[in-house]
Amino acid sequence: MRSLLDKPTLIDQLDLEQIETNLFRGTSEDLGTPRVFGGQVIGQALIAALRTVEGRHCHSLHGYFLRPGDPTRPIIYEVDRIRDGRSFTTRRVVAIQAGQAIFNMSCSFQVLEAGLSHQSDMPDVPLPDEIPDDSEAMAARLEQLPPALREMMMRQSPIELKRVEPVDFLNPVKRAPKQHTWFRARQPLGDDIAMHQCLLAYASDMGILSTCTLPHGKSFLTGLMTASLDHAMWFHRPFRFDEWILFEQDSPAAGGARGFNRGSMFTEAGLLIASVAQEGLIREID
Repeated sequence: MRSLLDKPTLIDQLDLEQIETNLFRGTSEDLGTPRVFGGQVIGQALIAALRTVEGRHCHSLHGYFLRPGDPTRPIIYEVDRIRDGRSFTTRRVVAIQAGQAIFNMSCSFQVLEAGLSHQSDMPDVPLPDEIPDDSEAMAARLEQLPPALREMMMRQSPIELKRVEPVDFLNPVKRAPKQHTWFRARQPLGDDIAMHQCLLAYASDMGILSTCTLPHGKSFLTGLMTASLDHAMWFHRPFRFDEWILFEQDSPAAGGARGFNRGSMFTEAGLLIASVAQEGLIREID
């Protein structure tokens, strides 16, 4: 993974400094927001775990967001080497700021092996070449925002997004809790499977929480306090995240100021490569 860190890219941002055995330090990307993006913490925690694993690839991770992260302070990642078996390896990672845990994640790694295989069908949606980039589609809607918020929303993301069903967060309308987004890294990522997994884990937190708000005609810009509470991800087979991935999302339930969301990720050729589940806070603001 270190050989990919030559240019100032998202890979640089997610990279960690090793400060002691099982201890790593990371910094945060300036997104113009008061808290650290959850996907960044997931990606860095996975990188920390990977630095203690040899010859195996992540097949699942399960994390809890405990406190909001401060983007102006470094994050310390402490790895607990729970188990090294013949086929599977288990790690626990705690992200710490100011002496307090802000995120906790367990992840499991496996030697690549052959086995029985099946998958769900990919949904029939327009291909990415037929859809405008999300930043282009959003630009016309953001003139109503204060300048600082407009600048934050218009920052170019290292992840290219194309929504099949456009969302107007300023004027949301009630609709079914389902959405589809094509996304990929904007820059080539090389051939390291682990790096593609880490960046997909980063991107998996982009927009999935909004799925559970769709039936209610509300958004984080129109009267909702939103935050990721937990996040789980399963990697089914190797893939490239510098090629288009379709993120199919739905929300089976919401209640108690929480919304539950699920996602399936497909290559453009129709291979199911990962699944995601997340519960998030959707608290109405008076």
